[in-house]
Amino acid sequence: MIDRDTVRHVAALSRLELHDDEVEPMARELSAVLGHIETIAELDLDGVAPTTDVVVARSGLRPDEPHVSLTRDAAVDQAPDASDDGFRVPSPQA
Repeated sequence: MIDRDTVRHVAALSRLELHDDEVEPMARELSAVLGHIETIAELDLDGVAPTTDVVVARSGLRPDEPHVSLTRDAAVDQAPDASDDGFRVPSPQA
């Protein structure tokens, strides 16, 4: 089990302020975490590929494929207020 001095040392390194009544419960919690890590270390993981996600995520986006688009003239012709070389928009109000 992790002792009180180790908990205080880790708290100081982490710049955490622990009150006296928090040190003992934290020692138990940290000891439990290290116990779980020891259990995991005992597992035979040879041949198990490392993963970053538990569930395979699929992209919600469609594939980016080139296709025919509007010509510049067709786009400008549909604008409510167009100039010879683009769209006119109102000036921003200061």
